[in-house]
Amino acid sequence: MHPLHAYVVKQLVEKLKNRKVVVWYDPRCEFAPFIAEVRGGAQTSDKATPVLIGGVAARLAEYHGSMFELRAVVEPFVCGDAPECVLLYLSGCERDRDGSVLMELEKAGECYEPQLKRLARNVLRQRYTDGIVDELLAPDGVTYEDLARASSDSSSAEPPSVLKSIYHTVSGNDGVLAAWLASDQRDAEIEAKKATHELSKLVRSKLGLELFDDVPLTKLRSVALRYVLAGEFRSLVTAALPALDAVPYPKTKDAEEAVVQLARRLRASFSETYPLLADRVEAELHLRDINISASALRSTDTFRFVERALLTLCSELVATKQFDQALEIIIEQEHSFWLDRDVTRKAQWEASRLMAELGSIGVAVRAAIDKTSGDPNTWIEAYTAKDGWFRLDQAQRRLEVWIANLDDEPQERPLGVVRAVYEDACRAMAEGFTRSLVKANWIISSPLHQTSIYREVVSEQPKPVAYFLVDAMRYEMGVELTERIAKSAEVSVRPAVCALPSITPIGMAALQPGASSSFSVVEQAGVLGGRVDDAFLRDLTARKKFAASRVPKLTDITLDELLSLQPSKLAKKVEGAQVIVVRSQEIDHAGEHGFTFQARQVMDTVIDNLARAIRKLVAAGVEHSVLTADHGHLFFPSDRDESMRTDAPGGNEVDLHRRCWIGRGGATPSGCVRVTASALGYDSDLDFVFPLGSGVFKAGGDLAFYHGGPSLQELVIPVLTVRMKIRESEPSTAARVTVMNVPDAVTNRIFSVTIQRDGKSLSLFSDELAVRPLLISAGKQVGGVGMAIDADLDRATGCVKLQAGKSVTIAFLLSDENASLLRIVIQDPTTDAELYRSPHDIPVRLGV
Repeated sequence: MHPLHAYVVKQLVEKLKNRKVVVWYDPRCEFAPFIAEVRGGAQTSDKATPVLIGGVAARLAEYHGSMFELRAVVEPFVCGDAPECVLLYLSGCERDRDGSVLMELEKAGECYEPQLKRLARNVLRQRYTDGIVDELLAPDGVTYEDLARASSDSSSAEPPSVLKSIYHTVSGNDGVLAAWLASDQRDAEIEAKKATHELSKLVRSKLGLELFDDVPLTKLRSVALRYVLAGEFRSLVTAALPALDAVPYPKTKDAEEAVVQLARRLRASFSETYPLLADRVEAELHLRDINISASALRSTDTFRFVERALLTLCSELVATKQFDQALEIIIEQEHSFWLDRDVTRKAQWEASRLMAELGSIGVAVRAAIDKTSGDPNTWIEAYTAKDGWFRLDQAQRRLEVWIANLDDEPQERPLGVVRAVYEDACRAMAEGFTRSLVKANWIISSPLHQTSIYREVVSEQPKPVAYFLVDAMRYEMGVELTERIAKSAEVSVRPAVCALPSITPIGMAALQPGASSSFSVVEQAGVLGGRVDDAFLRDLTARKKFAASRVPKLTDITLDELLSLQPSKLAKKVEGAQVIVVRSQEIDHAGEHGFTFQARQVMDTVIDNLARAIRKLVAAGVEHSVLTADHGHLFFPSDRDESMRTDAPGGNEVDLHRRCWIGRGGATPSGCVRVTASALGYDSDLDFVFPLGSGVFKAGGDLAFYHGGPSLQELVIPVLTVRMKIRESEPSTAARVTVMNVPDAVTNRIFSVTIQRDGKSLSLFSDELAVRPLLISAGKQVGGVGMAIDADLDRATGCVKLQAGKSVTIAFLLSDENASLLRIVIQDPTTDAELYRSPHDIPVRLGV
C-alpha cells in the first residue's frame, strides 16, 4: 500500500489497541477510498466485516442511514467482558456531541474526526518541501486518490523534492533552510539541479517571505537571513525598532514562530558559523547604533551587541545599588549563546554576578546590624548562624579572588560601589560589636574560647589526630572548607573566640596544650608574647619546643611539606605519632608582606589544599583532624583612607600593629577603645588600644590586609573536626571522564577545556555524575573550576554535574601564578578517587 494508507492505518492501530472501539466521523466522505482499501473491495453486506488493520484483527461496521441499526450491528462484539476491536465508519455524517445514539460507544472507545489535508501534509513532507506540499494541497477538489499518488514513489503529480536530495544529511524543512542559510556550499548544486524555485516556495510557505527565482542565491540568502534574524529580534524585544522597518515583517503568527524557531536552530546546529552570520546582519542593519533601552533586550540571543549592552546595564544597576535587579538579568543570561562560546566575556559576567551578590548581601547585613543590640554573644550568633553575616565576608573573598585573576578588571565604578558597601557594613559591624564588648566588660560567655580548643577538642579526639594551625583563616573560610571535604567524611564546624590582641604570637600561644588553665599576654625583655604556665612563647621556635615538651609523640610539619611529600614518606614521617601539628602560614604571609594581589589568589588555594592535606593524612593512617586558626583578618583591596588612619596612643609602647597598640600609658585616640590586660583575664599590667570600627593605626604593615583588633572577622575563628575513614585502595566505581581541548601551555589564568563522562549508567535513579576538576602542581592544588557551560556548577564545592555522553566546557581558574607546571585532575567528590589525570605536565607561561 502507498504511504498515505500506511499513515492512516498507523493512527487507527494505536487507537484500536488503546480503546478497542473507534467511532470515525467523515462528513465530507474524504476517506471512503481508504475504507474500500481496508475492506478489500465493494461492500457486499450490512453486517460487520472482519478486516485486518495493520495486523490488528477488527470488525468494520459502516453507516447506511440509521444510527440505531449501526449500534445493533456492533453490539454483539462489544457487550462481553472481552470486547473485540471495532471500527465504526460514518461517511457523510456529522458528530452529534450532545445526543448521539452512539454516545456510549464514543465514551467507551474513541471518536476519530481526521482531516484529509492535515494527515496528508505529514505524509507528503517526507518526500517534498513545504512549498511543494502547499501547492499539492491547494486545490479544493483534491482527493484521497490524488494525495495517495503524490505520496507514492511510483506515481506522482510532482517529482520528489530536489532540495531534500541535496540536503539529505539534515531532517525536516527547518533543517534544509538552516543548512542553506548557514553555508553557500550547496549553491552550485542547487543551481545545477534547478532547485531555486523549490527553495523560494519553501521560504514562502514556511517563513512567509517572498523571494524571486531570478535573483542570485547569495542575494536570496542575505535577504532571508536578515528577515529571519531581524524577525526573531523584533519578536523578542519589548520596544519599537524603527531601524528594522526596511526588513519585512512575518505576516502571520505561524510565520513569526517559524522565524524564531529557525533562528534558534541556526544557533543550535551551526554554532560555529552563526556568530559570523549574526555579526554581518548586525553590521548591515547598524544595530549597535540603535537608540533602545538595554532592559528591552533581555529576552533575545540574536545579536552579539545585546550581550554587551546588558552587561553595561548590569554594571549601571550595580553602580546605582540596584543589586537584585542586576542579579535577575545575570541569571537570565547565564546560558546565553554568546557567553557559552566566549570564556573571556563569561568571566566578566561572573565578576558582575559576584559584585551584585556582594552588594545584595551587604545591604541586607547592614540593615540587620542597625537592628542588632545586646551582648557580644548576640553579635557572634548573628555572625556565625547558618545564614549569618559571615556570608558577607565569603562573598567579598570570592569577588576579590575572581577579579585578581581577570586580565581586565570590571568597570571601576560598580566595583568601587560594592567595595564601599562591604566596607561600610564591616565598619558598622566592628563598631557595634566592639561597643557591646565594652558594655559587657569584655566578657564573652557563649562560644568556645581559643585557649580551650586543645583541651576540649584536640585531646578528646581518638589518636592519632592531626592538629592544623592555619594562620589568619577567617570563620567563613572554615565553613567553606567543610564543603570541600569528601561527602563520605564526618565534618563539623563551630565558632571559637580568639585571644586578644588577634595577632599571631598571641593566637598561636593560646592554641597550645595547657593554655586553658594558664594563659596570659605579657611583655618580657621588651617583647610581647603569650605565657602558658611558666613558659614565655615569643615565637615559633619557642612554641614548637613547648608543644614537644607537653605532648609525647608529637610530629610537626608545614602544610607545604605535607603536600609535597610522597605518600610513603609521609606515612613514615607520621608513623607512631599521636598528634601531628600541621602549620599553614600562606594567607598571613602573603597579606602581611604587602602581597595584596597574591593574598587574594592564595586564599582560595589554601582552602583546597587543606582539604587535600586531610586526604593525604587519611591515606597515611590519620583518620581524625582538628583545624583552627590563630586569628581571622580584615581584608580590603585598597589602602585605608587617611581619615581611617589614627595616630598611635604614644606612652610606653611595647608593640604596635595596624589594628592594635600594646603598652602602658599614653592617650586613647578618638574613635578608639582601651582595655587593661587584667580586664581580659591576663596576669599583666599591659594596656591594649583598638580602633573602634575598621580603621587602623599609622603603623608599619599592609594597608589592605590586617588583624589584631576585636572585629568579628578578626576575633571569631573556625574549629573544624573531621573524621575520614581509611579506605582500602580500590578502583572507583564511578564512570570515567575524558578531557579534550587541553592546551599545550597555560598562557592565561583563566582557560577552558572540554570534559565528558563515558556512557555507563550510574544507577536506576540518577544519570548524573558530580566531579571536581582541579589544577595540581607539585602535589598542591593551584586552581579549580571557575565557570561551567551547559552544566550545573556548585560554586561552594567546585563540583560540576555531568550527564552521560554530553560534553561540557569548563573554565579553570589558575590561582597560583607561581606554578610552572601543572596537571588537570578530575576527582569523584564522594570518594576523592581520580577519574582523570592529564598524562603529562602542562607548562605555565602567563603573559605569553
